[in-house]
Amino acid sequence: MKTWAVINQKGGVGKTTTAISLAGHLCQTDKRLLLVDLDPHGSLTSYLGYDPDSLDTGIYKLFSEPTESQIDIAKMLLPTPMKNTYLFAASSALATLDRQMGTGFGKGLVVKRAIQSVASRFNHGIIDCPPMLGILMINALAACDQLLIPAQTDYLSLKGLDRMVHTLAMVEKSLHKKTPYMIIPTMFDQRTRASVDALQQMKDTYRFNVWGSVIPIDTKFRDASKAGMPLPLLAPNARGSLAYKKLLEFLLGIHLRDNHAKESTQQSA
Repeated sequence: MKTWAVINQKGGVGKTTTAISLAGHLCQTDKRLLLVDLDPHGSLTSYLGYDPDSLDTGIYKLFSEPTESQIDIAKMLLPTPMKNTYLFAASSALATLDRQMGTGFGKGLVVKRAIQSVASRFNHGIIDCPPMLGILMINALAACDQLLIPAQTDYLSLKGLDRMVHTLAMVEKSLHKKTPYMIIPTMFDQRTRASVDALQQMKDTYRFNVWGSVIPIDTKFRDASKAGMPLPLLAPNARGSLAYKKLLEFLLGIHLRDNHAKESTQQSA
């Protein structure tokens, strides 16, 4: 099971849009997908028709139950309107976790262990992360294989991106794990100098960590959110939908190359 975490400490850059759009394309294949909502705002959970304020199951229960290992994770997964796609939901109570327990011993691996317990049922996982450093973000970094960092192509977003990359470096030291990351330029408007300049600065600063294409501004993303449906299902030929299809194809290509590299290493060992 390949797991991507969609992360950025700055809000409004397209994290949930990225997660749900990739899911919208994946659900049209025969692959089984697990969506994990770690954001206390519960945007992904709400998008899929559930109320984070009224849920009594989901991620929070993993941290609140004293016997985490005895919880049947499979029974906590919620069906979604998308084919072969299940949700590990967020609830508003997630916002209290850092105050309740800090980063106590072993709590940084709670989500990783939960995902591993159901990994054989799924081909891919997508984690929608909170926009702040804390126990939930640490759990996401520990649980994923690759980080996707949506970054809006404007000046303020670049400042937030600098902080995000700095935060990753600090957390990687504490986890003793280096996770590859890819920056996804979002809300790109080729008509504006500010957007074009921000994209160029992004590429100059982060070079090979920036995806070679962009997610354009597309008002149909709002229509999809209102309809509670991923844009690839609502309007498959929309600019934004086609851009995320291109991104998914790129990510799956990385996955295939990684698998081939592992097989080659095993054969030569």
